[in-house]
Amino acid sequence: MARIWRVGDNVNTDQIIPGRYNVTTDRAQLAQHCLCEHRPDFAAHVAAGDVLVAGRNFGCGSSREHAAVALKATGLAAVVAISFARIFYRNAINIGLPVLIAPEAAAALADEDEISIDTAAGTIRDLTHDRLFQAEPLPPFVQRIVEAGGINPLVRQQGRLTASKV
Repeated sequence: MARIWRVGDNVNTDQIIPGRYNVTTDRAQLAQHCLCEHRPDFAAHVAAGDVLVAGRNFGCGSSREHAAVALKATGLAAVVAISFARIFYRNAINIGLPVLIAPEAAAALADEDEISIDTAAGTIRDLTHDRLFQAEPLPPFVQRIVEAGGINPLVRQQGRLTASKV
């Protein structure tokens, strides 16, 4: 069960993690300042497994990976949105943060609603209002990246598998 945190349309990477915090790659530091200006209550109260729900064009702006890293470092289970900026979407996948395109769910879910998500099936169950939404399921290769924790862990994992077969 996950708690919803809502944000609106066009939330950019500077709103996710302001540029002044991009001088570090320390995930814990990035998590502490995630959404600090846009949603000041977020970093102090988000719990592992919670889900961020956004409107259109989430993650627009700079191509920095810090934004996706900061969100993942807070313990979010996924980000659900009407749409994502392309580079943010790819950065999120690359670090293993599930991102689901689900316009109906993103429009209907409210702050503090409780949901469960199956990223492989693309289902989002609203436990608060007993509704079921269908997101675009992650393609199998993307699901493998997410399950491995990101592209780098997947490549390392595949390298070990290949080496063990030699």
